[in-house]
Formats: sequence, C-alpha cells, structure tokens
Amino acid sequence: MTRPTLIALDADDTLWHNESLFRMTHQRFNELLAPWAEAAQVEQHLAAVERRNLGTYGYGAKGFTLSMMETAIELSGAAAPATVLAEIMAAGRELMTHPIEPLPGVRSALEALAERAPLLLVTKGDLFHQESKLAASGLGDLFSGVEIVSEKTADTYRRAFRRHGAAPEAAVMAGNSVRSDILPALEAGSHAALIPYPLVWAHEAAEAPLGHPRFVQLGTLAELVPWLDAWT
Repeated sequence: MTRPTLIALDADDTLWHNESLFRMTHQRFNELLAPWAEAAQVEQHLAAVERRNLGTYGYGAKGFTLSMMETAIELSGAAAPATVLAEIMAAGRELMTHPIEPLPGVRSALEALAERAPLLLVTKGDLFHQESKLAASGLGDLFSGVEIVSEKTADTYRRAFRRHGAAPEAAVMAGNSVRSDILPALEAGSHAALIPYPLVWAHEAAEAPLGHPRFVQLGTLAELVPWLDAWT
C-alpha cells in the first residue's frame, strides 16, 4: 500500500479532553436534582431526554444544557425553583467556556502527521462551539481543512474526502469513537484508526471491528505516525 493522501482526525477526546468535562457537569447536575431523584434515576432520565433531543438540538454542550433543563422540570414535576434552573444554566455555560487542554503529545504528533499528508479535522457538534474550541486549542494552523458536521455517516466521510481531493481508499480517519469515527469511515471505504479515550459517552459506545483489514487500534495519536510509515 502507498501512503494516504489525506489524514482525517476527530477532535473531542482525540485531540483534547471533552467527555471528562461532561462527567463533571453530570455530577453537579445530579447533586442539584438530589431533592427529587436518586443519581441513577437522574442519569437514566437525562440519557433518554438527550436521545429524544438529538434530532432537534444535535450534539454539543448547548443541546446538553437544554436536555438538563428539561430533565429537571420533568423529574421535579415543574417544582424546581428558578435558583436550581439558574445553576443548571451556569453549569452549561461553564461547559461551553472551559479552557481547552490538548491531550499529551498531540501537537507533536500532528506536526509529524502533517509532514506525511494534509490533515482534515472532521468533528460533529455545534458550529460556534467547535470552532471556538479549535481556536482555543492552538492546533488550527496544522489543519488544511475543517469539516464540522451534524452527524458522521459513510456519506459524510465520502463527501468530506472528495471535497479535499482524496478517494476514500486513500484516506485515513482517526478518532476515539467506534460508532462515529471508525464504523462509518470503514463503510465509506477508508482506513480507520481507533485511539481510545478512557471515558466513552454511552451514545458513542460500539464494538470495535477487530480483524477488519482496514482497521487498527492504537494507544496514542503518536502511534499513528509509524503505522502510516509502515504502509510504504
């Protein structure tokens, strides 16, 4: 095999911390709703509300905040006081404005990867928030292109690769989510590299396609460099 002509990468929990921030917000939310429900019930109800709202709000902190508000109103029987709702809004605002912390070794790995092929960021979520996070990360200068999408499907990847001059079979997608970064990229015809993050949002959980000829699981983003070099 020859080297790829395009290297696509996920953002949240691949380049910088994200799920850990949501987990801290979950804990705060559970404490706020403690007068009306146990933490397990709060988590179960919130997950159901999030699934219900994905088609309307999409992914990201804004939709999550709205889902927290709905959950609080429903579980409290509309009895949650304005002070609690204000605390929920504040938690969502903090999630939106939290400093971006790139994962260890990410910048040096991206610099090495950029020497091998153009880098394309493919991330889903709120346009403004994802753009803000990329700018705050200090990594934007390393990417030749950015695709912020509402959902990651095989067609999403095919169109993104085509817009950036690569056939699917000449592209690699690397990310932490089997459901969003790996399975649809393989379906599109590209290669896919899973770089696990310690925490996984339940909505993104899926079985890794072990044994697939175009799939590899790595420990860190830096390991993508020698894996690609071994192609030639």
